[in-house]
Amino acid sequence: MTAEPGLLRRLDRTGVPIVLARVALGALFIYTGIEKAVNPVDFLKMIHQYHMVPEQPPILLNSMAAVLPWLEIICGLMLIAGVALRGTALLLLVMLVGFTGAVALRAINIYNAQDIAFCAIKFNCGCGTGEEWICESPGR
Repeated sequence: MTAEPGLLRRLDRTGVPIVLARVALGALFIYTGIEKAVNPVDFLKMIHQYHMVPEQPPILLNSMAAVLPWLEIICGLMLIAGVALRGTALLLLVMLVGFTGAVALRAINIYNAQDIAFCAIKFNCGCGTGEEWICESPGR
């Protein structure tokens, strides 16, 4: 006598949760990519603030500001369409790991330069959500 699988297990077997997650993640990347693509100068300034790309020649910074938003949009569309999912997921993972490392380095540089508490650091990381705290402290 086998037990009937629960609702969540049956729903998981349909593949619907995976599709919904793909659509939500794809929509998020499309939204953030569009936010950056419509304001390329603002995005260029944010990239410049990280001081990870040399200023000379300016083609490097300009290329990043021009290409990265469209890469996010294309990856988001590919996630939603279900095209090249493994390659798209790998590309997004590499971009997110690089971005996370860049945010951490920028926070450490601000911490060292301004000599303030690490959790008191707040800046616009360029991810499309405005200014964010580096960490949440219990007082906030």
